[in-house]
Amino acid sequence: MPVYRPETLEEANAGDKPARLAVIGHPVGHSASPRMHQPALDEAGIDASYIAVEVDPGTVAQTFARMRELGFIGCNVTVPHKFEALAACDEIEDAARELGAVNTVRFDDDAIRGTNTDGYGFEQAIREDLEFELSDAAVFIAGAGGGAGGAIATHCACSGVARIVLSNRTISKIEELATKIRRLHPDVDLITCGADAPAEVLQELTGSCSLLVNTSSLGLKADDPSPLPAGCFFPRHAVFDSIYQPPRTSFLIAAEQAGARTANGKGMLLHQGVAAFRYWFPGTDPTEAMRAGLG
Repeated sequence: MPVYRPETLEEANAGDKPARLAVIGHPVGHSASPRMHQPALDEAGIDASYIAVEVDPGTVAQTFARMRELGFIGCNVTVPHKFEALAACDEIEDAARELGAVNTVRFDDDAIRGTNTDGYGFEQAIREDLEFELSDAAVFIAGAGGGAGGAIATHCACSGVARIVLSNRTISKIEELATKIRRLHPDVDLITCGADAPAEVLQELTGSCSLLVNTSSLGLKADDPSPLPAGCFFPRHAVFDSIYQPPRTSFLIAAEQAGARTANGKGMLLHQGVAAFRYWFPGTDPTEAMRAGLG
């Protein structure tokens, strides 16, 4: 898959299908979004291509301006640009404003509009893959200091969970998130803890929860350990890892060995992409075309 840069975007318009949608990130070459969105465009009969664009931090606003000049419809935004994208939009939907990050942008004639489909993608994924409903649930989120963890935690609070446990290697990175959730959702029982807390503390906290979620980067490498000790998993748990490559992380393997039901982040990728596509093309249903594209 070719990877473009903002200064080479014109090259993407040379073929029969001009580039009109993209995913921007740093790095971005690993993204599965092009192989997911292109089949949806083709099925819908939209004469356009979806590309990957490597964008340096600090240049998101300039990249948006360049995309508008070239007639782009919109773009997806991946790490580390979701916070910068929020600042670069003229109008922000409520979901993105509360989550504090933008992952989908639409270039309208009168404004650059941003939304966030990560929370929706997460909820649809755990419903489909784990048969799990968030209402009144208790959720443990490991690695909550990053953008994905913040988005999932905030969405859980908005969806009426009873308890959220936020865990992170650096506690200070989750205190601001915790303060915001407590202010906006005072009915949610919210607890913070360090990732290096004693095993018995982590076991007690996970034992009080029904859904365990990994949003840390632990698992991206084959030799990464699980962010939770093996004793934290129980057969009654639903366990979700936001990582989709590799498909079975140490986190999920430990959960499987304990008898828990598990799912990786592929379903979340799919459903956040479906919501993004509908943001650009209301009334469409690209779900099955995207599912086939992901393989």
